[in-house]
Amino acid sequence: MKVGFVYDPIYLKHDTGQHPENAKRLEAIISHLEKTGLKQQLTPIKPRAASIEELLLVHDEHYISHIRDVAQKGGGWLDADTVMSPSSYEAALYAAGGVIKATEAVMNGEVDGAFALVRPPGHHATYEQAMGFCLFNNVAIATKYALANYKLERILIIDFDVHHGNGTQAAFYDNPHVLYISTHEYPFYPGTGSIEETGSGAGEGTTVNIPLPAGSGDAEYVRVFEQIIVPAAIRFKPQLILVSAGYDSHWADELALMQVSVTGFAQMVKSIKGLGDELCNGRLVFSLEGGYNLTALAASVKATFDMLLGNTAIEDPLGQAPPRFEASSIAPLIKKIREIHNLA
Repeated sequence: MKVGFVYDPIYLKHDTGQHPENAKRLEAIISHLEKTGLKQQLTPIKPRAASIEELLLVHDEHYISHIRDVAQKGGGWLDADTVMSPSSYEAALYAAGGVIKATEAVMNGEVDGAFALVRPPGHHATYEQAMGFCLFNNVAIATKYALANYKLERILIIDFDVHHGNGTQAAFYDNPHVLYISTHEYPFYPGTGSIEETGSGAGEGTTVNIPLPAGSGDAEYVRVFEQIIVPAAIRFKPQLILVSAGYDSHWADELALMQVSVTGFAQMVKSIKGLGDELCNGRLVFSLEGGYNLTALAASVKATFDMLLGNTAIEDPLGQAPPRFEASSIAPLIKKIREIHNLA
């Protein structure tokens, strides 16, 4: 496997101060990849800035101008969660462009799979609103770009961030060419992502939400992949898979209440890689979303690369979640989702 990675110091210039989503996240990831020798096994992909035309595939023109203007005026808070610095607009252009470049590299056969290590993240950004630390919806933009430029009929987006990707869901809610599947803690920010949200119009059935209870860990996520995500993906037959890779469901992450381990993330990625190999010639594009415990984040990203490279030995420095509380059984939830989406 030839695996690409997108990274550029421009992403560190999105200066959020003491905000949980800060530059130390990428610094920790890159440092860990270098220290462990994994970085030299990867193929670097140089990002570029997304064009305004590419941003317009997903976002409103006035909204794009607003983000640019806030940066030019020195930055500031866009809502209670989302802050900008003078360089944030440029970083956000390169984040969206970085995921596009990763997609191009995969579609053009330069690499088998790729992971865009970008920030700011994207999956909460809507047509005309920044929210949840996100400015432009990187994965949605790359997905629309791929549909427009590679004559694809079916793209699968898997979002395993602990928060529901409301912006990505909204971008494709009535689009039959994109299957959006999200696992997320529920009820939790941003409040969307119930099982009843299944798409509309021609896109009815192409949104699959898996709202998990607090306390869900490796076993629950593995069951969800085996019983919902894998059969839904196989039925859809995607020609490309994009992944909103958020690692904030790790048990050591303080922004949520899940109990996934590094090994658990590796199992999810192994499942996704299996789908890619079986359904779309291994075409996988990962894009970084959340994950705020630096040790857990760096180890989980490395485990993701290990799985993509075919390295089966996973280093899990934090181990399994300490016994805190048990999640309620997800068997009824799985049964209901399988019924709603005719997976039974």
